[in-house]
Amino acid sequence: MVNFRVRDLDAMLTQLRDKGAEVAEETQEMAGAGRFGWVTDPEGNRIEPWQTV
Repeated sequence: MVNFRVRDLDAMLTQLRDKGAEVAEETQEMAGAGRFGWVTDPEGNRIEPWQTV
């Protein structure tokens, strides 16, 4: 899985959904690390946008 840092996780996930990407509904928060979301690319690879704390 590829992990990308983003400034605003919610905005990034909304932008990806609006462009037709397959975005998981749930997000996860890890204490001390930040928030994570998941997107699946057309080849089935998962991408993890990560908003740091």
